[in-house]
Amino acid sequence: MNFPEWTKPGVSGAVIGAVVVSVLGFSWGGWTTAGTAQEMAQSHAEEELVLAMVPVCLNAAATDPDRDEKLATILDASSSFNRRSAMMATGWATFPGSENPNRDLAVACVEGLELVGS
Repeated sequence: MNFPEWTKPGVSGAVIGAVVVSVLGFSWGGWTTAGTAQEMAQSHAEEELVLAMVPVCLNAAATDPDRDEKLATILDASSSFNRRSAMMATGWATFPGSENPNRDLAVACVEGLELVGS
């Protein structure tokens, strides 16, 4: 079987064009793979969950009978790491139904307490 003379350059051009389009699409075009999109969606969902739980944390802080002592401990902490650890020790940064406090929620709750001016 004989192929026309233009077949080899045409196929080569199509393959090279497909590679170039793919490289440009994934690097500059904003294309993502399904795995990357799933990771981005999971990260965004976790961030939104933490933000939604900040009012619960602040409410737990407001209704705690030992609030003043715990707030003093949090505010006396010298660094953000120590404040986060102190917040986690209070139990306010624990998701309902969970046994362990959440670090991201602790950071957000400390920021929320500072905004409230407690």
